[in-house]
Amino acid sequence: MGNKQTIAWKLFHLCIASLTILSLQGCLSLKAKETVRVERKTIELKQGEPKKEMTESKKEETPVDDLKMISESLVWTKVLLERQDYEGAFREAQKVLALSGKNAPGDEALYYMGLIFAHSGNPKKDYGRSIAFFRRMIKEYPQSPLTEQARIWIGMIQENEKLNQTIQKLNQVIEDSKRVDIEIEEKKRERGK
Repeated sequence: MGNKQTIAWKLFHLCIASLTILSLQGCLSLKAKETVRVERKTIELKQGEPKKEMTESKKEETPVDDLKMISESLVWTKVLLERQDYEGAFREAQKVLALSGKNAPGDEALYYMGLIFAHSGNPKKDYGRSIAFFRRMIKEYPQSPLTEQARIWIGMIQENEKLNQTIQKLNQVIEDSKRVDIEIEEKKRERGK
């Protein structure tokens, strides 16, 4: 009987430890997913660090400054996309792409450019441009972890376009059918007079 109680207590402690670990992991993932709250001209790089000014143009930049500017622009791309400022997000992604060249995070910049033009909330959405950015990302960065996601987006956009074309054709058939029904009713009325 004492052995059963010991096993029960061990299981109880194991459950408590597991719950504690899971709750801590949940807190960490929530902390990582917190929305970045920023003003347009400032950005916090890490919690506890002072805010740094984001400048539009610098006279002399070192590679370290480029890396800092690239990471700031990439963060701004994400923030502005979340805020549905599609033009601003696109400009920031262009900066990242221009500064990174054929290196990472150019793949992320192209990926976000594709997302910007595929976004349903974007009044200037353009599925053709979106697919072009995703294809360019796949071609220029075949080893990128975003390559498979870009392929999925291309497939979804193309499937969506096919479905929209089918819907348009069906709507045209419905309209033609309504027109024929109206013509038949008019002929019946004329014969009935």
